[in-house]
Amino acid sequence: MVAWSALLLPLALSVVAVFFASFAVHMVLAWHAAHYNPVPDEPAARAALKGLPPGQYIVPHCVDPKQMADPEMARRFEEGPVLTIWSRAPGGMKRGPFLGQWIVYVLVVTAIVAYLARASTPAGSDFLHVLQIVGTTSWLAYAWQGPADSIWKGRPWGSTMRTIVEGLLYAVVTGAIFAWQWPAA
Repeated sequence: MVAWSALLLPLALSVVAVFFASFAVHMVLAWHAAHYNPVPDEPAARAALKGLPPGQYIVPHCVDPKQMADPEMARRFEEGPVLTIWSRAPGGMKRGPFLGQWIVYVLVVTAIVAYLARASTPAGSDFLHVLQIVGTTSWLAYAWQGPADSIWKGRPWGSTMRTIVEGLLYAVVTGAIFAWQWPAA
C-alpha cells in the first residue's frame, strides 16, 4: 500500500492546480455567467423578499406530500412561479470566505480521492491506471450532484452540463498530477 507521506505532494499540487483551474473557469472565461438571469422587476422582487432569513426555500411549499392532492396546491403549481430559493445573509460579497471554503472543499475532496487511490492502486501502477482511478473519483465528487439538482430542483440542464464539463477539467488535472507523482514500486 502506498504511504500517506508519498501522497502529500500530489495532494497539495492538485489543490493548487484545481484552485487555479477554477479561477480560470469562473474569472477569466466567465463560464457560468450566462446561466444567471435577472429577475423581472428586480426592485419589486427584492422588496417582496426583504427580511427573508438565510436558508433554502421552495414555492409553493408543501409540508406534507398529501397536500399535492389538494386542488388549491395544484392550482398554485399550475399558476406558478415554482421556485427553489437560496438566501444568504445581507452584506457585501466578500470573496475571501468563499475562496477559503472552496480551498477546504477541494482539499477534502482530494484527500478522499487520495484515500481511495491508496486503497485501490498499488505503488508502481502505470500513469493511465492512476489517472483512471483518481480522475473518475474526482469527477464524481466535483460534478455529478448537478443532474440531481436539475431533476429535483429545476436547475437548468445547460448549467448542469457546464458543471459536468468543469468537473471533468478538475478531475483531469487532479488525475494527471497524481498519475505523474504516483510512487514507484
